[in-house]
Amino acid sequence: MNRQQELDKLNSENFFDILIIGGGATGLGCAVDAASRGYKTVLLEKHDFSKGTSSRSTKLVHGGVRYLAQGNVHLVREALLERGRLLRNAPHVCHTMSFVLPVYKWWHRFYYGFGLWMYEFLSGRLSLGRTRLLSKQETLEHLPDLSEQNLCGGILYFDGQFDDSRLAVNIAQTAVNHGAVIVNHCSVYDFIKEGKKLTGVKARDEISGKEFTILAKIIINATGVFADSLLQLAENHAEQTISPSQGIHLVIEKHFFGGTSALMIPKTDDGRVIFTIPWHDKLIIGTTDTPVDQIEEEPKPHQEEINFLIRHFNRYTTSRISYSDIRSVYVGLRPLAKHGAATNTSVLPRDHVIKVLPSGLVHVTGGKWTTYRSMAEKTVDISVQSAGLPFYPSKTKNLRIHASPDSVQDGYLSVYGTDSSAIEKLIKDHNLLSEKVHPRYPYTKAEVKWFIENEMAITLDDIMARRLRLLFLDAEAAIEAAPGVATLLATCNGRSEEWRLHQIEQFNQLAKGYLCSTLSHF
Repeated sequence: MNRQQELDKLNSENFFDILIIGGGATGLGCAVDAASRGYKTVLLEKHDFSKGTSSRSTKLVHGGVRYLAQGNVHLVREALLERGRLLRNAPHVCHTMSFVLPVYKWWHRFYYGFGLWMYEFLSGRLSLGRTRLLSKQETLEHLPDLSEQNLCGGILYFDGQFDDSRLAVNIAQTAVNHGAVIVNHCSVYDFIKEGKKLTGVKARDEISGKEFTILAKIIINATGVFADSLLQLAENHAEQTISPSQGIHLVIEKHFFGGTSALMIPKTDDGRVIFTIPWHDKLIIGTTDTPVDQIEEEPKPHQEEINFLIRHFNRYTTSRISYSDIRSVYVGLRPLAKHGAATNTSVLPRDHVIKVLPSGLVHVTGGKWTTYRSMAEKTVDISVQSAGLPFYPSKTKNLRIHASPDSVQDGYLSVYGTDSSAIEKLIKDHNLLSEKVHPRYPYTKAEVKWFIENEMAITLDDIMARRLRLLFLDAEAAIEAAPGVATLLATCNGRSEEWRLHQIEQFNQLAKGYLCSTLSHF
């Protein structure tokens, strides 16, 4: 997947069946679905793939236990089926994980146990494992750092875990493999209309400044929390379709909570679910659900959100963490579909909403990573019908994602799937590329070179946040590694020393927002 080659395609061809704006989970899913059916497809992303919400998840491929408690059985059933398909189609970035829900009243074992048994039952043949009740001793064997105070036992169940932004890159590669034109760092700044109907867009390459006119039979707005601004541009009104909600996650060292399973706290002070989950040899604690009025590209955590997660972690474990133990704090905005005058975002449904607007724009909002494929299938179905295109059925239920291996190998390079052999060859053939980008982490310069040449990584942020994930795992280490990575990035792309220094300065400013110690409002 080479960016210049994709730009060359745009230079030679500017008329498509389906044009998708937005390179998060939904937009990329639409690109794969449309291209694999045979439609001429183009996707434009203003920043990088999964730059926004889609790289800032809790890293779970799940049906949503609490949605079952809310009575949304249809959403849970759909998500559980999609969970099974995703683990089957992308096993290098998705895997099964065991979870333990501790209980502190004897009747909770049966109350929560029945709910989790129903959760497993709804997954049918795509179940990931058998739910069972645990004694107090068995619970502590799974979670040895769990507080024993008032502990009666627990429930063991299974869900999925994944690497969200690596999956996003692989989905983009899958779309390109099926003939789609995919370009990141390319913004849409205006629409082209015939009368009141959209016929295309005006786009700008944010790297070179070159502008494009791209025509299409149908346009899909899949820009997540930013969807309303495009909708308003297309429709010439100020309708709000999204109720944004902020969720933060804390990343700490794994030694604070050992064991073989993740922890699920079923009911917090505000009625939410909180997880403590092993991920890339760290622990993720999250998440919160805070309504927000202002949508930002780099949202910041509130001090009360951080305190909330620290307080609940310390309450349920024998460890005691503080601000100094947090390696990174990252924040995502959920593009929840607006429902009337509801203000409590924690009870808003995570269903997706697809609308065809008077201008012909297909507007998709809501949903979550687990159901990205089914959302995309429905969106493309509606788009094809609206555009009057010949109908071809979706192929993505059983479509393997790029780099999906027949069997998953051990080692940290396994997340690259079948692409890992090419990275290993770079390490073997070039001594300098075998160097680590940071002494505390296994990531090498060979991976960086691979990202630049094969995954459209253009900026330091692209590499450190969404390819290596180092910014999300350890913001201080990411700042320390930035100069060396910037040097390789500049060398590979023929950039000047001035450009390299500017990249470092921009990234350091960004990374400070992931460090609790430097957040301005503390």
